[in-house]
Amino acid sequence: MSQPASSPLLASLLDAPLPPSSGVAWLDAARRENRASFAAGGLPDTRVEAWKYTPLRALGQRPFASGDAAAGARAVDPSILALPGVDGPRLVFVNGVFRADLSALDALPAGLTLQPLSQALEGDAQPLRFALSRHYREIGDAFARINAASAVDGVVLRVAAGTRLAVPVQLVFVGAAAEADLAWHARNVIELGEGAGLTLIEQHAASGEQAHLATLVGDIEVGEGARLQHVVLQDAAVGASLVRRSSLRLHARAQAGLHVLELGGALVRHDIRAELVGDDARLDTRGVFMPHGRQHIDTQLAIRHQALNTVSSSNWRGVASDRARGVFRGAIVVAPGADGSDASLGNKNLLLSPGAEIDTKPELEIYADEVKAAHGATVGQLDERALFYLRSRGIALAPARALLTGAFCRAVLDDLPNEALRDHLAALLIAQLPMAAEQPS
Repeated sequence: MSQPASSPLLASLLDAPLPPSSGVAWLDAARRENRASFAAGGLPDTRVEAWKYTPLRALGQRPFASGDAAAGARAVDPSILALPGVDGPRLVFVNGVFRADLSALDALPAGLTLQPLSQALEGDAQPLRFALSRHYREIGDAFARINAASAVDGVVLRVAAGTRLAVPVQLVFVGAAAEADLAWHARNVIELGEGAGLTLIEQHAASGEQAHLATLVGDIEVGEGARLQHVVLQDAAVGASLVRRSSLRLHARAQAGLHVLELGGALVRHDIRAELVGDDARLDTRGVFMPHGRQHIDTQLAIRHQALNTVSSSNWRGVASDRARGVFRGAIVVAPGADGSDASLGNKNLLLSPGAEIDTKPELEIYADEVKAAHGATVGQLDERALFYLRSRGIALAPARALLTGAFCRAVLDDLPNEALRDHLAALLIAQLPMAAEQPS
């Protein structure tokens, strides 16, 4: 079920030294145990259902250097950090290393705690124990295990109970060119207290050409009655491999909205796991994945309703061109006792060239009563009638196709409140489109 222990990737990750002792016994023990689990289990292969459409053979043949001692001095163009409509506190990491010179942490709003994980561990580490002492036991958890064993930095973000932040908080992870291909890791812990409110912008950017392997694991806790708006913009370097896991827990009456754009990278995997553990919690997810060239982008969305009258609504779009491959799995579970739940999930996909491929797999399991649930997926090409209409109005073929595809993608951004950011993200989607993609036969 796993890659051989002799593969260059496994060898390089296991040869890397464990992080220096943190002085926190439970953290050091968790790191050792997760490293041992990674060594024993290796990498998942396509016989593991969750990795069926994402083979790791090519990645397994690549060794990576550990960490980046020069990350603090790497030149980064500050313009890649700028996003319209986003002007608030900012935490920046370059190749997994915190960069104070690129961050904006002066005069934080009252009720907001925002600091690198490395600094938080130097103080009182006990509040982080639940997240950082976790052991990953599923057969497909290889990258979460190596992250838990190796990550020495990341984000600790807390919003105090009753605090509604007026400005967004920006987290930026930059992959920067280095002398060798690197493996780097980051760990995020985010907590919203009861009745708190936060807009969170998570950005994955590139500075120069590189082919690093990055793993990121994040836990987000949304307290009772809290409100979270989370926007993820992934535009990594064309050669980068990026494997992420985002876990959300929503308590009673909590609401979370998630908007995700997956644009960059060579091999990209994002596991999104959400648990609605409190009555009347609500989760809305929207996303676009747009692989082109030889990109492989895999999104795994798993939502579990565990309480009364919970609601989830998910709308995802995929567009693949050239010889790219997209993967989307959307799984909803309505657990016993989650009566009155309302769950819907849709995934629509476009293939813009004969060599492109999208694999989509909606799943629905219901173990409760009086439930509303719907799910569906489609894979097709552009509507020829709409294309003919635009051509008949004098619009050339390539712009007409781009216009239709852009409208198809932008639908997932319509409910994003930040208008300036919404328009910017829509422009990025248009810029990503292959204006002259070959029409499938």
